[in-house]
Amino acid sequence: MTDKDLRRVTLTRDTMGHYTVRNERGGSITTSSGTEELSPVELLLAGIAACTAVDVDTVTTRRAEPDSFEIEVTADKVKDEQGNHLKDIEVTFRVRFPDGEGGEAARTILPSLVRRSHEEFCTVSRTVMLGAKVTSRIE
Repeated sequence: MTDKDLRRVTLTRDTMGHYTVRNERGGSITTSSGTEELSPVELLLAGIAACTAVDVDTVTTRRAEPDSFEIEVTADKVKDEQGNHLKDIEVTFRVRFPDGEGGEAARTILPSLVRRSHEEFCTVSRTVMLGAKVTSRIE
């Protein structure tokens, strides 16, 4: 690929059903299915949560440090004529700011930031919403 903004992760098998995903910067996360680790589907939901968190947190924190900041992402996993997939993905923000001018400014801008993250900024949820061609190859 020649895309100048290419993103890449590499997954390696640790043991049967357990894998480590690494990025080029040295970050890693383990995944499996049926254990306490995050499953691949949960990693997708986590990606949505983390992406929108960065969008919202970066701007609101310029106004006030949140007292609490939590995002929950839920989805129904279904199997139908299109195969296994998720539907009805819902992102719930639970963000609280302190009293005062900064907290009020953060509360005021929060709805707009959440909307803009959903409609424009969050690459992960935008990709899910718009759909992206996924291809496989064997080397």
